[in-house]
Amino acid sequence: AYVVLEQSPDLVAGDHDRRRPGLNHLAFHVADPAALEALTAEAPAYGWRLLFPDRHPYAGGDGHHAAYL
Repeated sequence: AYVVLEQSPDLVAGDHDRRRPGLNHLAFHVADPAALEALTAEAPAYGWRLLFPDRHPYAGGDGHHAAYL
């Protein structure tokens, strides 16, 4: 499987800003917490950084495992 993302020509050029119009987030399901941690560990190699590192992996609330990258 693969995902294709395209940017609308109507968007203003410039750096990504999560508060501007455009892609806000994608969510993926993983098999278990170990898979989540593996994904999180590989993220910096792709230029992604962990948001809310002080609350990882429960930034979404108690019992909600997530990596906000």
